[in-house]
Amino acid sequence: MNKRVSMLFTIAAVAVMGATLFGSTYTQTQIAGQSIDMDQMDIDVMDKIRNMGGLQLVMPEAFAETDCGVLENSGRTVVEFNLTGESVELPIMGGKTYNAMTFSGQVPGPTLRVTQGDVVKMTLTIPDWEVTGHGNDMHASQMSAGNFESVNPGEVSQYCYIAESAGIFKYHCSGVKLIGMDQHVLSGMYGIAIVDPANGYKKLMVEKTSGSGEIDRKFYDADALEFQLQYNQLYLTPEGNYDAGAMFQHHNTATVVNGMQFGYVPNMAHNLLVNGDVNKNIFVAQPWNGLEHKQYQSQLLFVENDQHVRLFIENQGNEPVFFHIVGEILDRVVQGNRVQSAATETWLLGGSQGMIVDLVFDEPGAYAAVNHDYAAIYTGAATVFVAGDPFGLNPVLVEKGVIPAPVASYAYALGNPSSAVPPMGAKASGDYVALWEVIPVVAEILTS
Repeated sequence: MNKRVSMLFTIAAVAVMGATLFGSTYTQTQIAGQSIDMDQMDIDVMDKIRNMGGLQLVMPEAFAETDCGVLENSGRTVVEFNLTGESVELPIMGGKTYNAMTFSGQVPGPTLRVTQGDVVKMTLTIPDWEVTGHGNDMHASQMSAGNFESVNPGEVSQYCYIAESAGIFKYHCSGVKLIGMDQHVLSGMYGIAIVDPANGYKKLMVEKTSGSGEIDRKFYDADALEFQLQYNQLYLTPEGNYDAGAMFQHHNTATVVNGMQFGYVPNMAHNLLVNGDVNKNIFVAQPWNGLEHKQYQSQLLFVENDQHVRLFIENQGNEPVFFHIVGEILDRVVQGNRVQSAATETWLLGGSQGMIVDLVFDEPGAYAAVNHDYAAIYTGAATVFVAGDPFGLNPVLVEKGVIPAPVASYAYALGNPSSAVPPMGAKASGDYVALWEVIPVVAEILTS
């Protein structure tokens, strides 16, 4: 059999196999389309292909490796991500509680952060005392959904994947072999994976005008002060159980950011600092003033003026998020490591969609980041950033000995929540102090 006939036979065999695998939609026209003129091709190359077994044996090499043993010995960095699936009771507004489902006892679940190209080794353990099974679907992976299926109480599941794509990605309780995925996810079983670009983040360019149509461009270093904001809804009965009927009608009980309603608004310490009275609120909604809530105590997010700020934002929920910061412009919106917009007022995120927002707060002030759906704002989706020293507190803080000298951000006096998720407040030195321990100390200093 000559080379041309042999190769045509091999290609035809692939076509026939395709017809067998994919059914009658693989037509004779498609098969005939494979009849190419070998006289116009490199015979040595075609010989190599034939000797490897034909095209049908080359194609599987395109699929990503997912075997943990192979990946752990691949020379890549391996990041272990260990989670437990467990049900807990968490507080909500009005002194009530609800029955939450969580990864590792917190809402949102722990944040996974890796570099593009790293291997993620995910292990999910379901305690034997848990009431139901749970799974974990990681959107940063590219693998069969069969890996995500529900794990029964008392059992452990593990899988590995390469974080090939940079960006921010949701993970959540999987619906494979689990009918009530909606209940699990909307009751708190979600989190994010941040996959940093292999070559790092890009500098931020912000355009300013200097008059007469002249445009100045200012560049900010790629390093930034980072926060994460994860949006979701709660659909609850009066007893604090999941209400599927309300979910189907899109009648949510609450809108939460990082698992809390109004989680990043002033608390009693800020009332005291700004108004001299712990009971005199400085924001329209401050439901968490009492110290009894401990880690669910609200906290402002503090930034410097003219500082590069990076926000990792994910819509974990059932409703659109129209992300907007009142009084500011989103200088850059990135999705999947590609710039989608610059200098925009609002950006829409559908369900299971994330983005990275880079911006600079130009002027001192308090800026509310909201889901520009008014119902969402009034039910909990308000996050307050305080830029610079808008309340003129530096002289007071210096006088009372809270800080030795004026600071560019209140973060250096009061701390920011660690990774923008309570319960911890981060001091400038990198030490972490519980917020409910800071507030009484600050109050005593200011009133002494």
